[in-house]
Amino acid sequence: MTSSKTPVSVIGLGRLGAALAEAFLAAGHPTTVWNRSPGKTGHLAARGAVVAGSLTKAIEASPLVLTVLAHHGAVRELLDPVVGSLSGRTLLNISSSTPEDIRKLATWAQGHGADYLDGAVMAVPQAIGTADAQVLYSGSLAAFDSYGEQLGVLGAARYVGADPGVAELYSYALLSAGYGTLFGFLHGTAMLDSAGVRPTEFLALAVPWLNGMVAFLSEIARETETGDYSTGESSLDINLFALENIVAASRTAGVDPGFHLPTVELVRKRIAAGNGQESASGVFEVMRTGG
Repeated sequence: MTSSKTPVSVIGLGRLGAALAEAFLAAGHPTTVWNRSPGKTGHLAARGAVVAGSLTKAIEASPLVLTVLAHHGAVRELLDPVVGSLSGRTLLNISSSTPEDIRKLATWAQGHGADYLDGAVMAVPQAIGTADAQVLYSGSLAAFDSYGEQLGVLGAARYVGADPGVAELYSYALLSAGYGTLFGFLHGTAMLDSAGVRPTEFLALAVPWLNGMVAFLSEIARETETGDYSTGESSLDINLFALENIVAASRTAGVDPGFHLPTVELVRKRIAAGNGQESASGVFEVMRTGG
């Protein structure tokens, strides 16, 4: 290890925590680890990590302290008894929670003299430290600037704002878009399965179709940002007709149409407000106001 690199402490050594620690070690950063169950530290110690004898010693070993636990409540519960040792350090929380809970955790940490960053990892553990990994950060810009080298070894680092909760919000927004594609594909696969069409046959048509949909997102973004839904070529009335036919065809095929039913209701609400001729993007207005 090279002493010129800032030490890092990783608290919580599940699959993700261990992968983060391994990435720091591979990049030559002095790395201290701690886990409630010490049995998870052996392979990291063999690679050069220092296994702290206590949680306090783990925190005091480094100016940058990562918590990789199940949720913000677990972070508070674990750190509360030793919170004084956080003062003057940066707490980087990689634990998933709601954005509001993350904001509360940030306020708590800052109240005890720590700088706070939140990290949303958009990668599976095995991709950490590779070009396929992306980590979104929000909270203290000063902390992000100070530890750019360390954060960069985990994957592409993107700072998304001073609001500590916004990185997690980005994460959920990206997952929402991804889940829509994933479960939409599975629903279509189930419909075609009723007619004996193999998933790989469907895939050959689905990929170019979805690529075309992705190319259309720039127009969707423009319409929602400007609030101008008057120029779209595919109206809500037309899309409701298509959605209702998908639901009917699903039921005829014995396929659960539940994936599409909430969307049908959102479109109906927008049309009921007198907006049937506007672009399909207009349903955004129903979504953002909670219906």
